[in-house]
Amino acid sequence: MSAEILINVRPQETRVAYVDAGILSDLKIERKTSPTLVGSIHRGTVIRVLPGMQAAFVDIGLEKAAFLYVGDIREDVDDNFLSAVDREEPLDEGDDDKPLSHASKTPIQDLVKEGQSILVQVSKDPLGTKGARLTTHLSLPGRFVVFLPTVRHLGISRRIEDEDERERLRKLVQKINPSGGVIVRTAGDGASEEMLKADIEYLDRLSKEIFKNYEKKKQPGALHTELDVELRALRDLMSEDVTSVWVDDVEIHKKVVKFVSQFMPKYKQNIVLYEEKKPLFDLYDIDIEISRSMERKIWLKSGGYIVIDEAEALVVIDVNTGKFVGKKDLEDTILKTNLEAVRETAHQLRIRNCGGIIIIDFIDMEKESHREKVLEALAEELQKDRARTNIVSMSQLGLVEMTRKRIRPSLIKTLCEPCSYCDGKGYIKRKSTVANEIFRELERDADMLINKKTNVVIHCHSEVVDWIYEVEGETLEGIEKKLGRSVAFKIEPNYHLEQYEIFFV
Repeated sequence: MSAEILINVRPQETRVAYVDAGILSDLKIERKTSPTLVGSIHRGTVIRVLPGMQAAFVDIGLEKAAFLYVGDIREDVDDNFLSAVDREEPLDEGDDDKPLSHASKTPIQDLVKEGQSILVQVSKDPLGTKGARLTTHLSLPGRFVVFLPTVRHLGISRRIEDEDERERLRKLVQKINPSGGVIVRTAGDGASEEMLKADIEYLDRLSKEIFKNYEKKKQPGALHTELDVELRALRDLMSEDVTSVWVDDVEIHKKVVKFVSQFMPKYKQNIVLYEEKKPLFDLYDIDIEISRSMERKIWLKSGGYIVIDEAEALVVIDVNTGKFVGKKDLEDTILKTNLEAVRETAHQLRIRNCGGIIIIDFIDMEKESHREKVLEALAEELQKDRARTNIVSMSQLGLVEMTRKRIRPSLIKTLCEPCSYCDGKGYIKRKSTVANEIFRELERDADMLINKKTNVVIHCHSEVVDWIYEVEGETLEGIEKKLGRSVAFKIEPNYHLEQYEIFFV
């Protein structure tokens, strides 16, 4: 199946779209004002150790302190940071596409101390009120492998399923005998010994340079940053399936050609400079798809719909039949809606880059076979996802719990900000609610006003005033009798609907 990569460049923003058979299946957006920190390596200083949370705050040269959890700290962490090249252990073998478990039984207060210098890598961008998450287990991604300079581990991507190929790759890496750990990426499927060796040697040299810079640098700050988004996307997404890479900027096109010529020369002829007047993303209506993915409600082709709500650490997806009434019976209608929702949900999770805990509220199914069918369909769709996902279970109520690895902010967090009017709540008080708050406050002040010769003037929004005069006239009269004086209103054009002030003049 043919795929294309579209790189749309503007002075302050670069967008990369991966289009598979005409359908947007992956999207990366990076702005110069808020570049990703993931993958960057820093010299840090521990500023606070929290035994109660088994975590530490680390200054890495940013405005906000970063967060280091005990499970992300190497047991042998010290100021010298000897790489795996200084040790003679054999490679630990594993079939996973990630390093061995980092779980530590040693308390954090025995691993790091306040004021200590430490070499760390950003594993997650700052999200919401949280600072960046750090790890001391460094990983340097290349074209075919991920190099792990601080551990001795051999892993093969789980997406390489052929056992003969997995065994071939294991033997090649063992023959190369790298100084650190190696995880063979999906792109390494079919790679020759020369390709793997060149990748490993380049990343090994890079790691040694990082260690040297760490020794030289005395203050917290960056030692190494990841590739720009367009090069990172090509490194991670380029494959035999990609027939064309379109770039709509001359300078970035030169940069991409140079990168591809150096690291994946067989794809050089696939890089094309897009010079048409029609915007590049309009070739596949990608901007329409992005706008659709910022909506709360997503309609399905059948007439059903899903509703997606994002919290800071949780995403909730609700499935509804909507206008879809089906043709046979209720169970058949529910199953068809749920299966269609599975495809759209998996698609939206990828495009929106949702992460953390995800709860999907499918329409309740009575038949066990139908529940199993929906779960199987979800697992199959999630296999297309490049992010790590894990389906936990489906409850009797049709609730599916799953997780999706979150590294960078979601599409909503990247392109949107909380509503300035409702302050991100998603709702505002009714006019009647604000009016009654005003009345209750006036009632509380009634005793204070008994012997005072003051006028009562309320400054508030025009819609609240209109509501009071049109609907709450009787209530206002009763309040005025209690106060023993009339109440005047002054309309404030710049007030928020919920805002009001009471003045005694």
